[in-house]
Amino acid sequence: MINPKPRPCEGAIIGAIPAAPDCSKATQRWVLAATVLGSTMAFVDESVVTVALPTIERDLATSLAAMQWVVNAYTLCLSALLLIGGAAGDRFGRRRVFAIGTAIFAAASLGCGLAPGIVSLILGRAVQGAGAAFLIPCSLAARRSACGRVPRRSPPGSARSSAAGWSTMRRGG
Repeated sequence: MINPKPRPCEGAIIGAIPAAPDCSKATQRWVLAATVLGSTMAFVDESVVTVALPTIERDLATSLAAMQWVVNAYTLCLSALLLIGGAAGDRFGRRRVFAIGTAIFAAASLGCGLAPGIVSLILGRAVQGAGAAFLIPCSLAARRSACGRVPRRSPPGSARSSAAGWSTMRRGG
């Protein structure tokens, strides 16, 4: 059966979203700073916790298996809910979902910092992962929907963009 409702990821739908009429250079900078800071916060959190694991293990007097769950609870919830976070951003608004994800992530971070035991820390990390799953996919999408399409420096197919693509492929990423 053919679904008559257009999907939010179709190119025509994405290109049809109008830019905000009052998006000045200052607004663009603030939106970019907020979205980059939010997604960086979610990505850096995993590295910070990994560095702090020995201290957390000693302070909470817990096992290595429990420490693995501190890491895995975040990663599992993030990866399981990432697509749902992007779809929620398409359906309910990227800015709103980004703000909700940031609030959930911040509240869970506070809960993790105040966790009296390992179980509450693992639960807090799971909630952090859920917040990050709503924060990350909406960060750059919110920037585009707030300020419109960013002009390309060189048109697709030009010698300059082709050279940039080939050099990136040659470097391996």
